Amino acid sequence: MASILSVSGSPSATSRTARLLGHVAERLTADGHEVTTLDVRTLPGEALLGTDFGHPAIVAATELFERADGVVIGTPVYKAAYSGLLKSLLDLLPQFALAGKTILPLATGGTTAHVLAIDYALRPVLSSMGAGHIVQGWFVLDRHITLHEDGTTTIEPSTEEALTPLITQFSTVITRTSLAPASAV
Repeated sequence: MASILSVSGSPSATSRTARLLGHVAERLTADGHEVTTLDVRTLPGEALLGTDFGHPAIVAATELFERADGVVIGTPVYKAAYSGLLKSLLDLLPQFALAGKTILPLATGGTTAHVLAIDYALRPVLSSMGAGHIVQGWFVLDRHITLHEDGTTTIEPSTEEALTPLITQFSTVITRTSLAPASAV
């Protein structure tokens, strides 16, 4: 069983990004993985904006990244880039915090005009942090994520169909790398 960290970079308490990540986490848990959630908006703003590397919440978040075999990173797209909240956290992590880790980047937004934000804004940062393997990311339109009053989430069928092979690929790579001897990875 691999350890996966699911990171939501959304500043919203009613985030479609977090709902999408929850959906993906359910799928990964069903595959036998242990998923831990980090909602960046719950970290102290003064620590994030004041670059307080030693703040206990930032130290704890850094340790979550260290322990994870893989990371699912979700962000809403604002002005053609990932959220400033996520950027603040990534800036506080060690330079190679993602070394050897498999990453699945996901983004949500209101228009397909932002679809390239993963490849042109987020992927270069993840690569510079040493990510071992970045699975093809996916952009999901907000309107394809339905939040129900009972707390459940529905993903539009064509989006679900597109996400399934990416989640499967991520799960397969994580399983393979978490079971491989350290020298083979």
